[in-house]
Amino acid sequence: MSATVETLDISPVGRVEGDLDVRVDIENGVVTNAWTHAEMFRGFEVILKDKDPQAGLVVTPRACGICGASHLTCAAWALDTAWGTTVPRNAILARNLGQIVESLQSLPRHHYGLWMIDYTNENYAMSPFYEEAVKRYSPFTGTSYEAGVTISGRPVEIYALLGGQWPHSSFMVPGGVMCSPTLTDITRAWSILEHFRQNWIENLWLGSSMERYEEIQTLEQFEAWLDEKPEHANSDLGLFWRMSKDIGLDKYGKGHGKFTTWGYLPHEDRYQNPTIDGRADAVIMKSGVYDGATDTFGPMDQSFVREDTRHAWYDESGAVHPFDRTTNPTAKNTTDFAGKYSWSTAVSHADNGRLEAGPLARRLIAGNDAGQDFQHKDGLILDMYRKMGGASTMLRHFARMHELCILYREAERNLREFKLNDEWYIKPTERDGQGWGATEAIRGALCHWIDVKDGKIANYQIIAPTTWNVGPRTSDGARGPIEEALIGTPIKNSADPVEVGHVCRSYDSCLVCTVHAHDGKTGEELARFRTA
Repeated sequence: MSATVETLDISPVGRVEGDLDVRVDIENGVVTNAWTHAEMFRGFEVILKDKDPQAGLVVTPRACGICGASHLTCAAWALDTAWGTTVPRNAILARNLGQIVESLQSLPRHHYGLWMIDYTNENYAMSPFYEEAVKRYSPFTGTSYEAGVTISGRPVEIYALLGGQWPHSSFMVPGGVMCSPTLTDITRAWSILEHFRQNWIENLWLGSSMERYEEIQTLEQFEAWLDEKPEHANSDLGLFWRMSKDIGLDKYGKGHGKFTTWGYLPHEDRYQNPTIDGRADAVIMKSGVYDGATDTFGPMDQSFVREDTRHAWYDESGAVHPFDRTTNPTAKNTTDFAGKYSWSTAVSHADNGRLEAGPLARRLIAGNDAGQDFQHKDGLILDMYRKMGGASTMLRHFARMHELCILYREAERNLREFKLNDEWYIKPTERDGQGWGATEAIRGALCHWIDVKDGKIANYQIIAPTTWNVGPRTSDGARGPIEEALIGTPIKNSADPVEVGHVCRSYDSCLVCTVHAHDGKTGEELARFRTA
């Protein structure tokens, strides 16, 4: 006798440039099938068609209120490669610094404002860490919640020193940047970083010096660090790790086990004449693909990207490269889980299929021994992945937070490398052509493609991290990364499926709000609750 299938429609789980809805089938308390669907069409690619090529510098940072610097970075580098510009080293450093500090602000904001609130869910009341979690992470009143959310705004004060404001600045332009920081600006930036370090990173997050944490290279060394001092175990990082294991977040959320990153932060001395083909060997944080099943690495190139609209609300056919795509949204968007059910396209690699983007992907590929001598290497997350049975909701979030010290150190290096009397901008010559700009937003792989003809934008395409992760099935039926990661998720209480939220937020799908759960067959609202 087959088990009864319970279908839940969770709407919305969170805002992914709009609303993210999830449908799951549950048998015997475990998710056996899943569909993720983005419910809002915004159409930046349509907006930009036939506009001035530099319109993307103004329009695309508005694609996201939390990672506009990443979009601006892509828009600027896309035009740099299309126009064949020369970008001064100071400008490369300024662009990188702007993106780094935006990512730094996102870490505590996501951790406290979106992620840790779920640890106060009543489903976990039997955990020995529950009482402390409620004390620290309850929304608005939690001690760590208040401190973390408040201090998250400090790093982007550095961005404002460069760009005049945050968010939605357009200070990065083809040929450089529209700023020329003074020694006073640089000194203020150093003081902001130091305040962030002393008042959150070391005091609250780590419970130790950054230098001591940076010595950790393996899972065993991390566990030894936790036990080394009560301050480590009782830090916010320590509580996250111990409670996550206690409530089983290391047991589900595996996904496809294949990962990608564009790499990011071009080296200031190696990408002053940017080209599409020369980028991979010029970025400090390596690009690549990692296959967990075979434990092998491979290259990542923009030519491998395919967008499939078989299950998306577009009147297009086939899986095509973004340069060959014409965005053509359908007039009606009726949800049909056997047909079209999302505004997100299904992004895949021409050879490797569906790939997960995000901090876990970046950290795994950072463990690759290959690469240039100047490129960053860090093997901790790869070691954990191999020893902890692969990906999980817990490891995915830990990988994100592990980038904190790495990004902080790179921000320090950028400040040291500025030569204030040197150039910040070299005026380019506009021309027709195709360009591509890529980076890693805090959520993962982001890139823009631009095709300039007759002095106007003939085609503009954006693939964001969430497009990789939240996309629907491809034409051959392969689930998207979040859809696949939901398979096997245990659901303790179908009226309050907090576990679904854990999986989705481990990808940092985007900002979350009030959640409604409905029975997929009867339409009855089962519960109304908050998971963040």
